[in-house]
Amino acid sequence: MFTRREFLTGAIATFGVAGCTATGSSSTSVSTVSSGLLVAPPGEQFPVKPVSLARIPSKFHRQSVRNSTGEGPGTILVDPDQKFLYLVESDRRARRYGIGVGRAGFGWNGEAVIKAKRKWPAWHPPKEMQLRDPMAAEWANGMPGGPTNPIGARGLYLFQGNVDTLYRIHGTAEVNSIGRAVSSGCIRMLNADIIDLYERVPMGTRVVVRQSRGEVIAEAARDIGADVGEAVRSVGDALRKAVEG
Repeated sequence: MFTRREFLTGAIATFGVAGCTATGSSSTSVSTVSSGLLVAPPGEQFPVKPVSLARIPSKFHRQSVRNSTGEGPGTILVDPDQKFLYLVESDRRARRYGIGVGRAGFGWNGEAVIKAKRKWPAWHPPKEMQLRDPMAAEWANGMPGGPTNPIGARGLYLFQGNVDTLYRIHGTAEVNSIGRAVSSGCIRMLNADIIDLYERVPMGTRVVVRQSRGEVIAEAARDIGADVGEAVRSVGDALRKAVEG
């Protein structure tokens, strides 16, 4: 779910974006911070470059925070306005990650469940993306997982019932996209962060994505436009009847 520019940037990068499977955590499988660098655990199938935390505003660094989500332990909550993803660990604490989210018109919100987790998954661009992006169209049958794949190191797949929403929580090699609304709807995390999250959440994890203020405003504008259009049509019909009468 990437634009041509996003795809090319990911392809040039030396490490991928997104992917997942597993539960629990361990010191050998969870990414760490060392000397100001965010480092992925050893043993990855493809290389994941360390990321300098100096490149990212401190509020988007992975950290333990007070649980202000209103959600119970084990839930993932995504706040697209604040650009945060929370993994609720207890009634009092949550693990918070900085994220990139969908730009205007590409956001998604609602409740879903993680029903698939994949490491270095293949990328299957949706048909809508294939129609608007020739680069995506070239991979209509799927792009194999790897460091040039725009889905990258891990992928968490969001379902409502048995229906795939086509939205993912995945990694990214584009460090500058964290804290911004730039994607085609999916939720981006740094590769080391998605690896960390992947190891901590089981299949069936509940995911809540809040509606952004921008989407609320856009919906209100569409409703107002529809009401105005209906009013104009009603006035036009009344005038025609008056003239004809």
